[in-house]
Amino acid sequence: MTFEIKERDLLARIGRLGTKSGVVETPILLPVINRAIQPIPPRKIRENFGFEALITNAYLLKKHFQNQPAEKGLHKFLDFNGTIMTDSGAYQILIYGDIETTPQEIVEYQEQIDTDIATILDWPTGWKVSRKHAEQTVDETLRRAEELFKIRTRKDVLWVGPIQGGQQLDLIAKSAVKTGKLPFQIHALGSPTEVMENYRFDILVDMIMTAKMNLPIEKPFHLFGAGHPFMFSLAVALGCDLFDSAAYAIYARENRYMTEFGTSRLDKLEYFPCTCPKCSKTNPKAVLKMSTEERQCFLAEHNLYACKAELKRIKQAIKDGRLWEHLELRAHGHPTLLQALKRLEKYKDFIEKHSPAVKKSGIFFFNSIGLIRPEVVRHKKRMAERYAPPKEAKILLLMPQTRMKPSRRSKKFKEYAKLLRDTFEDRLNMVHTCFYTAPFGVVPIELDEVYPLSQHEIAFPFDKETIEYVVKQVADYISSTNYELIVLVYDSENWSKNILGECKKVCLKKAVRLEYFSFKEKWSKTTLNSLKRVLQKTLREHP
Repeated sequence: MTFEIKERDLLARIGRLGTKSGVVETPILLPVINRAIQPIPPRKIRENFGFEALITNAYLLKKHFQNQPAEKGLHKFLDFNGTIMTDSGAYQILIYGDIETTPQEIVEYQEQIDTDIATILDWPTGWKVSRKHAEQTVDETLRRAEELFKIRTRKDVLWVGPIQGGQQLDLIAKSAVKTGKLPFQIHALGSPTEVMENYRFDILVDMIMTAKMNLPIEKPFHLFGAGHPFMFSLAVALGCDLFDSAAYAIYARENRYMTEFGTSRLDKLEYFPCTCPKCSKTNPKAVLKMSTEERQCFLAEHNLYACKAELKRIKQAIKDGRLWEHLELRAHGHPTLLQALKRLEKYKDFIEKHSPAVKKSGIFFFNSIGLIRPEVVRHKKRMAERYAPPKEAKILLLMPQTRMKPSRRSKKFKEYAKLLRDTFEDRLNMVHTCFYTAPFGVVPIELDEVYPLSQHEIAFPFDKETIEYVVKQVADYISSTNYELIVLVYDSENWSKNILGECKKVCLKKAVRLEYFSFKEKWSKTTLNSLKRVLQKTLREHP
């Protein structure tokens, strides 16, 4: 196996996964194929829809078709000239409690049918189960995982090591640590289906992140059963490289129509909000008049187009460095997804660590949810851990951000810079200028043009949480430094007046002198003259 990462954003990556049947690009959706009730032939799924890989169930093949897939070879049996992954029957265990095969038999069968990516027969934990049962499923799955490398005979098949534990995050961590030490080429999160069916995407975030944080980060990660396009961006952003879906066919049988924002009942639609080759030629009323078989095929094909289109949008967002913006857009499509996005606060440091520091384009900041995005988290961490003001600086001049970026190029700053040169002449190093800016907090002038401090757009007016965050960052910066004088310039009619109250508190506590000046849109002569007097007085105090 080869897995080459080409692009990254958040924990997402565009990669190239090599299998014995060819190379596939990740993130990739694998449509689930059930040979017994398949509405769209596998060949058509590749040729008409562009899916390079699919997944089918080895246990169901063995049960219903016995040796036929082995005799013909799985690719010919399914008539699919691409990469095929097989599941092992664990989902059937979850539903029915047991299946008529053994872990060793299913390993041998997957090798015989010549699959490309195979899965051990793990014991799924499920959702609402006892602690004792969850522990049993983890221990038994680990035993079977270790046993695989004693019984497998082929090395050209990529094996998937499932992670179990359900909602017991400590068990997921245990499962991930131990499975990660085994030579699996791909890892996967087991038992997420019930969580997703109940729209508990916040719990799904905990499950995925616990697994990812305890597995080798460089290996591909599969999410079983992530079937709806409205949550693809969440899965990909959390580092899921592969995921499978039977929803395109299941929903079609229920007359359900997929969009990137949710699902609609066919009989409730007046128009098709889609221009795929299926929807652009007809309307909902005409589809309702089709035979059951024709209607199911129509909906299944549209649903695949919807899945494929969303995946392309996500990949382009990764390349553009705008996956966060895309994720935030999708999260506002359903309250449970927004709740899941907010859950990333818990994992912001890990996401920041593995997210690229520089991107091809600037970022958009909409509201306080963006305070947990990697760029904001990284600036806060680096200011605390790596930054120190110039040693000669005695005065901190705090100026508000300007709409023009970088702020040092604004007319407002140029007026100040001239005043500074005229006043201090050869002692300019006494004054250190910083901007207070949303969403980042304190931005020293020497970092003003560092990405993304000047490469972002933000929505005005700022929400309460964003203002509180910036105010705290300013207070923390003053508390951690040793300036002798703080000079604050603020707009009395804008949010920056919130800075003044906190500066007064922290300067009083530190016994540091504070001077402050108010201005409106432009610096008045009064403001400049007042500032000049303070600076001249400081010069006299430091001859």
